Amino acid sequence: MPEAAAAAPSRPPVDALVVGGGINGAGVARDLAGRGLSVVLVEQDDLASHTSSASTKLIHGGLRYLEYYEFSLVRKALAEREVLLRAAPHIMWPLRFVMPHDPSMRPVWMIRAGLFLYDHLARRELLPASRTVRLASHPAGAPLKPQYGKGFVYSDGWVDDARLVVLNAMDAARRGARIHTRTRCTQARAEGGLWHVRLEDRAGGGTQELAARSLVNAAGPWAAQFLRGAVGRPDTKALRLVKGSHIVVPSLFAHEYAYLFQNADGRIVFAIPYEGRFTLIGTTDVEWPGEAAAVQIDDTEVAYLCEQASRYFARPVRPADVVWSYAGVRPLIDDESGNPAAVTRDYRLELTHAAGVPLLSVWGGKITTFRRLAEEAGDDLARALGHAGRAWTAGAPLPGGDLSAWVAPSGRPDTDMARFRDALARRAPQAGPALVARWARSYGTLVDLFLPGDGGSLGAEVAPGLHEAELHYLHAHEWARSADDVLWRRSKLGLHLSPAERAAVHAWWSSHTGAPASQRPAAGAAAHDPGRA
Repeated sequence: MPEAAAAAPSRPPVDALVVGGGINGAGVARDLAGRGLSVVLVEQDDLASHTSSASTKLIHGGLRYLEYYEFSLVRKALAEREVLLRAAPHIMWPLRFVMPHDPSMRPVWMIRAGLFLYDHLARRELLPASRTVRLASHPAGAPLKPQYGKGFVYSDGWVDDARLVVLNAMDAARRGARIHTRTRCTQARAEGGLWHVRLEDRAGGGTQELAARSLVNAAGPWAAQFLRGAVGRPDTKALRLVKGSHIVVPSLFAHEYAYLFQNADGRIVFAIPYEGRFTLIGTTDVEWPGEAAAVQIDDTEVAYLCEQASRYFARPVRPADVVWSYAGVRPLIDDESGNPAAVTRDYRLELTHAAGVPLLSVWGGKITTFRRLAEEAGDDLARALGHAGRAWTAGAPLPGGDLSAWVAPSGRPDTDMARFRDALARRAPQAGPALVARWARSYGTLVDLFLPGDGGSLGAEVAPGLHEAELHYLHAHEWARSADDVLWRRSKLGLHLSPAERAAVHAWWSSHTGAPASQRPAAGAAAHDPGRA
């Protein structure tokens, strides 16, 4: 069960303190804990409350990075797609993308060459190869303007990014790590062969002291700021903060394909089926000079995304159609690229020592390569600490992703998920198809932790499709500490519920957990109201 307080000063030193509860911090904590190291992770807000819940939600190699000759990054990311699809088939699944060909953009030979590389840079077993299609006879052609006659279809993957972070934290905790949300590391000094750190409990107040044999700076957009402030290293390198914004509109198409659109400015925009009833459109690349926590989409970005989508869709997309939006700051390595879209998405690990004590800083990165990053970080720290633990995550499922207790493995994660969903429907006939589908995709076999036995009850239905049993589970096992954590990160139910229904969740949360019934929108989210149209 998640702990509410920081480690007591009387405890012996831990092997590693990880600062940052985004995907990289959670991944590193999981890797280290699985090697047998004692780990504490602290996150100043909720898990995945910033960059790691504001992505385009793709597990992808990054087709456009080939134009910037980022072959190593693309190869690394392509290899990770299928590793991750096997590890968490409940929150990740294959997705086919359609790229309509615009003759005024890249020529056909260039696109075919790029897709050939994309198909062959890394081993591919689960995902089909790319191909050319006639859009007039393909389902993905129907919503497009008739001038787009040819398209290219290729494979990548979809991920629930915020849940990916939570599952990594859960696995770390199962292996002995202590996870503390709403906890900030305000000071870290190296002395006597240890890091001595001060932790501030932002929820309950007060401070605690902790000693650690190593320190991992995985603070994302705050990584440089953390080193300058808490660690006292004024000469640290700079990060380039680039804002990426997304909009959500009612569904623009009824099929299961996603789109990649080429833009006249050299960028690309994705249009992706989202949450059953919506289309997700993004992203932008805009320099962000402000505080990372204050990031939000602006009207110019909304107009840009609508304009680019409207170049391709027969039905125009207008700002008035936007029902929800979100923005996040990507902490990218400053490689002096003039164009924000060209800044590398690769990562860099920097292992240094302060008074002989290891300090590992994580710079940059993308969600697809988080496991590789964490594995390399684990290798570096294990060597620095003289620990014999070896890499282990490549074949290890994330919580809820091992379906073998429910269905016989077929070797195909997508097939196993379909069978699991059917088995869950038989196990919980009272739930109905829509709720079963959401539970299966959100939790996988973790439903065992809240699904009642024969004759048991899910408790009151606090909002449509959301029962007390699920809310209690999220509080007890997934560090949900506010209704917003549930509505916008552990799920996207906030997008489907009316204001009154969301208010009911806030009221229940306040009365049952003692948390204030805040009505704040999710971090990085615009205060649009989708209602329940």
